[in-house]
Amino acid sequence: MTGMAAKPLAAAAIAQLESDGVATLIGTVVNPAGLTHAKTIPLRRMGTFADPGLGASPVWHAFTIDQTGIVFGDSISVVGDQRIRIDLGALRILGDGLAWAPGGFFDQNGEPDPRCSRGALRRVEERLSAAGLTASVGHEMEFVLVGPDGGRLPSTLWAQYGLAGVLEYEGFVRDVTDAATSSGIPIEQFHPEYGANQFEISLPPMSPVAAADLLMLMRIIVSRVARRYGMRVSLSPVPFADSVGNGAHQHFSLIRAGAPLFSGGSGARGMTTEGEHAVAGLVAGLPEAQGVLCGSVLSGLRMQPGHWSGAYICWGTENREAAVRFLQGGAGNVHGGNVEVKVVDPSANPYLASAAILGMALDGIECESALPSETTVDPAALTEEQRTQAGTVLLASEQADAIRALDQSATMRRILGDAVVDAVVAVRRYEAEHFGALSPEERADKFRMAWSV
Repeated sequence: MTGMAAKPLAAAAIAQLESDGVATLIGTVVNPAGLTHAKTIPLRRMGTFADPGLGASPVWHAFTIDQTGIVFGDSISVVGDQRIRIDLGALRILGDGLAWAPGGFFDQNGEPDPRCSRGALRRVEERLSAAGLTASVGHEMEFVLVGPDGGRLPSTLWAQYGLAGVLEYEGFVRDVTDAATSSGIPIEQFHPEYGANQFEISLPPMSPVAAADLLMLMRIIVSRVARRYGMRVSLSPVPFADSVGNGAHQHFSLIRAGAPLFSGGSGARGMTTEGEHAVAGLVAGLPEAQGVLCGSVLSGLRMQPGHWSGAYICWGTENREAAVRFLQGGAGNVHGGNVEVKVVDPSANPYLASAAILGMALDGIECESALPSETTVDPAALTEEQRTQAGTVLLASEQADAIRALDQSATMRRILGDAVVDAVVAVRRYEAEHFGALSPEERADKFRMAWSV
């Protein structure tokens, strides 16, 4: 939204929001390290936040997860400025006098900043549209409830997916559901997870940018409600080294001219030929995309066989140990055939993760990539020889290996842009160099709340 069009719309929106009791507006952006940053303004300045935007140093792209670090470089220094502009079309009311809107980075002339993650996803969405394709993305949000200091909460009554977890935190569950409904979020499901005091929320499929916006809004809502109950929310990939990790799985589907690519075809599991190509491109690109999808200093601790994290590079129908899980369309799947990428974790910037996933799928379609054989069993149950023959290997468990592959990836640089890849590589290398030698327990303790909001 630019120029004169923003101001009349902002004025009309301000009047409506004031009548709804809103006094303060929060705008957020997500940086390459997965950190959520914010600016707040009085509601009367909403038009300015939309256009020309509020100033922010380029170092916002280089803040690191230790709360103090900045990775300076040739293009990121103390010199320069950019603008954060909120998207008024995505504004939602949070309640208690607050409203929220997602933001993006622009230069002083109003041109998109090439390091902006929301802009990177929008560019991929536009590429899909130019190719005649429409994408829908649905996010899953796993989190662990912890004390105000990040410490463990009692879990005496907790059982995997157990009713006791709902009853123990019924006020929290009810208030999150009510707050989401008030903000216009149609939660698909909300349930206790495998780990102690761990929950998962599934969000509905939407266009890629809107889906990532909705995930960020849901993180804000859950975190606000947790505070009211004297708790906090850990979005760490591994909140406790001896416990279950948090995933941030992404589902996606593709449609061409009203026809789905992952249903109704004559290919594997009902896929169309283009659907097969899309899955093939995704599977082939995962090693180079790992640094974007799950590249933090804690991600490797979660990326282990037997953790349902998709540690093996392969695809399989309803296979929770495969990096790419295929869900067939049918009576039990109201959204139709879709693909779940299991390796994504909450330390990833969700906009960049979606951009990488959809970009790889589009690459597969454009290159007519051949779909590898399906893995129909737990990959760990295969012999080493069987996995070698099938090309089924483990994703990197060492952060340095994942970041090196990303840095050298021509594919990721073409999909996301050099500026984005360089920024992700910089902040993740900082983590590896400064904290990679810590024990799993020390890393989990130090960064339990790094991605919390």
